[in-house]
Amino acid sequence: MRLPLLVLAFATLTACSTPLPSVDPQQAWIDLATPVPGGKLIMAERLDNQRLSDGRFFQVTPGSHELMVRFDFEVFAGGMGMTTDPQERLCYLSLRYDHFQAGQRYRLEARNLAFTPSARLYNAQREIVAEERMVNCVP
Repeated sequence: MRLPLLVLAFATLTACSTPLPSVDPQQAWIDLATPVPGGKLIMAERLDNQRLSDGRFFQVTPGSHELMVRFDFEVFAGGMGMTTDPQERLCYLSLRYDHFQAGQRYRLEARNLAFTPSARLYNAQREIVAEERMVNCVP
């Protein structure tokens, strides 16, 4: 019984540690980040309404694209005798940007203010070029 569990655990770990593909200079690359301590996970979910197989990044052709990310974060709600255990929140955030450029790197950051998540897309000069346009959270 232990051997199948070990094989499954090893397979899961190796899948997470596969190297990122090389950057295609004919496309734009979008890194994902959660710069605040409450953010646990941000993963690329969909590109132009198509599900992605690798959620660690986006790589897109020049032009207009809609990106959807999954953002998991913790919210500390309590005090005054209430429970202080963090609550986990799962949200899907979508944003659209019409001017992706080949060979450029972008950074999509997700953060939360209490229960409210947000996302911003930055260009290489650290200018905000897009913000979320739709948020769907699973309570």
